[in-house]
Amino acid sequence: MSDGAEEIDLPSIRDVTIDPADLGVPIPRKRVVSWALWDWATQPFNSVIITFVFTALYLTSDQFIDPAIAKLGEGNKQYDAAIAHLTSGLGLAITVGGIFVALLAPVLGQRADATGRRKAWLGVTTALLVASMLGLFFVQAAPGYFWLGASLIAFGSVVSEIAGVNYNAMLTQVSTPSTVGRVSGLGWGLGYVGGIVALVIVVIADGANWWGMDTSNGMAYRIIAVGCAAWVLAFGWAVFVFVPEVRPVKERASTVSLWAHMVLWVRGYGVLWRDLMQLWRTARPTLWFLLASAVYRDGLAGVFTFGAIIASKSFGFSNQDVILFGIAANLIAGISTIIAGRYDDRLGPRAVIVTALSLITISGVIVVVFHGVGSVIFWIFGLVLSACVGPAQAASRSLLTRVSPRGKEAEIFGLYATTGRAASFMAPGMWTLMITITGATIWGTLGVIAVVAVGLVLLLLVRTPADRGTI
Repeated sequence: MSDGAEEIDLPSIRDVTIDPADLGVPIPRKRVVSWALWDWATQPFNSVIITFVFTALYLTSDQFIDPAIAKLGEGNKQYDAAIAHLTSGLGLAITVGGIFVALLAPVLGQRADATGRRKAWLGVTTALLVASMLGLFFVQAAPGYFWLGASLIAFGSVVSEIAGVNYNAMLTQVSTPSTVGRVSGLGWGLGYVGGIVALVIVVIADGANWWGMDTSNGMAYRIIAVGCAAWVLAFGWAVFVFVPEVRPVKERASTVSLWAHMVLWVRGYGVLWRDLMQLWRTARPTLWFLLASAVYRDGLAGVFTFGAIIASKSFGFSNQDVILFGIAANLIAGISTIIAGRYDDRLGPRAVIVTALSLITISGVIVVVFHGVGSVIFWIFGLVLSACVGPAQAASRSLLTRVSPRGKEAEIFGLYATTGRAASFMAPGMWTLMITITGATIWGTLGVIAVVAVGLVLLLLVRTPADRGTI
């Protein structure tokens, strides 16, 4: 191995110490806002591309199945099977992407910590995310383009997750121990608001019939993807200008051979295993929190993933009602997350998480038990569900930041991403199982809520140094 490789050797968690000079130093407001704007900038990939518009209304539509089968219409077995094939194909592509995230995220975070290149890795992955959205412009409305679209979506999901590892790790660079909760909440809150603003722009453009633009061959959706890429460039640059790079754990070499990089990559998995064992021996609550949060975070993802389906299939919401609910849900989620960040700093993140998960569990049960009352039940308690998801996610990030060994945040958040991906089958699986058993969509809600409840119970069994009070 070259000398350069030795200079950026990957340290284990036990090699890291806290520099007292890093604690309690005031953070410039510009740096905090610049960091939070990255959440605002990249959220349209999730809300517009993945959740509401590109995949739901375009990539899994009948424009991508055999035209002869498309003419048969909904309700025809061949038609329904063809649409199911598209949705399952998209799921398969994203699942493969998730496997790559699980394999890559911890080691990439480890390298970023060791070499002091969190911002550099964030820049590379953000650029690749933009490239994946720009690539969607070439996904024409024809069956032969489906896998191009699905592959680009999956690739975007991978680089978005890996970017999030380093972005989350940078939370320590824009907050102090007394402000980490509100700063984390600000990022999540701006993300929700940014996503919904982008979605409203899409709705306005559609209502104006795209101002006379030719929308054949999926052009409207393809332009939407380009617009989301431009949105990232317009708002995501600030973090790279105003947030300084982290100090490397070890002095990095000016040049490192390709072979040295490959050797270090392989060695990284050995270091990862040793660090897991080190967490087990010296920071077991952190390891248990990673596992507990993986469960309830999957349930939280399921709340938003299936919320629109519950509204339309179980409560009779029209397409317009679903869009209005989506706008309201995201706005409320953004505001509640920002507010909850202050309680995070006062009461501790665990109190916020436990409260949010408890409200989600209770509200989900009410939605199922009283669904016969009508849509008013979902408007009230569906919005309560939405208001609690963001605070739970932001406080989870805050808690993990507080208990991560200094200088190892990116690696720990890599583990955070990995455990989340490892558990990502639970909420969809329980959703499918409950509907299969009962034959009614509404009961799928209980499947998702059950995952949240299990995660809550696991969290109640975990104590960490970040806890306050008795909650």
